Amino acid sequence: MATSPSRMLKLLSLLQTRRDWPGRVLAERLDVSDRTLRRDVDHLRELGYRIIAVKGPDGGYRLDAGSELPPLLFDDDQAVALATALQVAAVSGATASEAALRALATVRQVMPSRLRHRIDRLTFTTLPGDTSSPVDPDVLVAVSTAARECAVLRFDYVSVGSDPTADPSRQRVEPHHVVFGGGRWYLVGWSLDREAWRVFRLDRVTPGIPTGPRFTPREVPGGDAGDFLAGRLKGSDTGNAWPCTGEVVLELPVRKVTPFVHDGIVEELGPGRCRLIVGSWSWVALAASIGRFDAAVSEVSPRELADAFGELARRFADAAERGPSEPA
Repeated sequence: MATSPSRMLKLLSLLQTRRDWPGRVLAERLDVSDRTLRRDVDHLRELGYRIIAVKGPDGGYRLDAGSELPPLLFDDDQAVALATALQVAAVSGATASEAALRALATVRQVMPSRLRHRIDRLTFTTLPGDTSSPVDPDVLVAVSTAARECAVLRFDYVSVGSDPTADPSRQRVEPHHVVFGGGRWYLVGWSLDREAWRVFRLDRVTPGIPTGPRFTPREVPGGDAGDFLAGRLKGSDTGNAWPCTGEVVLELPVRKVTPFVHDGIVEELGPGRCRLIVGSWSWVALAASIGRFDAAVSEVSPRELADAFGELARRFADAAERGPSEPA
């Protein structure tokens, strides 16, 4: 029979793996009597674990949520996953990033050496989020809770680019998903006032309390909130695609173009030539992004992209004719 401390750790591990455990099965797993099992359960309760006795033909136990956070037990893979998630959370753009770093230090300190070595070998770089406009964790919780409970959310919102002295607008939204992307937190929801899908930056949201009535969830256009947000960030209303897509032939080898094309297509046409298919939020922006390759351009398609090249050519010609401005 295992010693009492190690047996209680095993009991705790078993209770965390499923909702209800028949007492007889637990006793068999631990190779103890029913009386010893009851004593171990009482010891765990004294440590702060809320273990409920389940009534029924077999009787049993359930590990339930309590009023305080008791000591937790993780297996090796769970501990590594937790440490990794905390490292990523530290740069997520939420004001809880400092708490995530402190939690990571605490977890690492109590890890056995074999796990600390695994964490130290797991080296990666995380780009920081928008730390200039952090999101309050209370806002994240309030909005996420409303989305999970399908409750109408009322909040004040400061639009991007609006006058900082202006009063925020009042919004009534059916919240559907909280999404993290591009270093920011967003709410994807159905605006009851505009009767349209909207995207809101959570660092500009001040939730109202209490929430409104419950609603029946609608389906996000395209069926995926992440794709919907990605499309809106690209300026598209039709899913995760650029509103303007064109193609050209560049007098450059593929190897000099591919590293700078993230979501486009580069096709090799022969030595020193390639076809580039790429998108942007406007035709002028697309033409400007192609011009950065500093190479001859031909076989431009569609007509809108060719017109955008002409517009840029006129603007640059005017700028060249005016010449450099005199120093102040």
